[in-house]
Amino acid sequence: MVGLHIAVGVLLILLNAAAGLLGGIAWYRNRPSIPFWYLLRGAQVAVFIQALLGGLLIVTDHEPREGLHYLYGILPLFVSFIAEGARLDAAQREVGDLDPESLTPEEQESLALAIVRREMGIMAVSCGVIFFLALRAAGTSGL
Repeated sequence: MVGLHIAVGVLLILLNAAAGLLGGIAWYRNRPSIPFWYLLRGAQVAVFIQALLGGLLIVTDHEPREGLHYLYGILPLFVSFIAEGARLDAAQREVGDLDPESLTPEEQESLALAIVRREMGIMAVSCGVIFFLALRAAGTSGL
């Protein structure tokens, strides 16, 4: 099971790096990216599976070299949940007091693009944070 934990950890690192980079570029260019959302969801699944495998390793008396590994191992799960919460609030923050129904179709499209851009920015940053936490977790694993 340790080998599977390592393999999923490598996948988690790669998926978060790719999603963070692609999302950051799309955010910077102000263009929505469908592949970003697929990479993001794959990265989130990897985070969940990795935390689950880590929990199973704890239950079966496997111990990392450093106790900080537990912290770096569980923080990505919390970062992911916090980012999703912030993403859900992004539309409200972007719309503010506007009445979207009163906007022209062009203004509505511009507003929708601003919402998607804000959501991509939030989630791309979360991928970057998770990427660095996962690298640190790998460094404290003792392997």
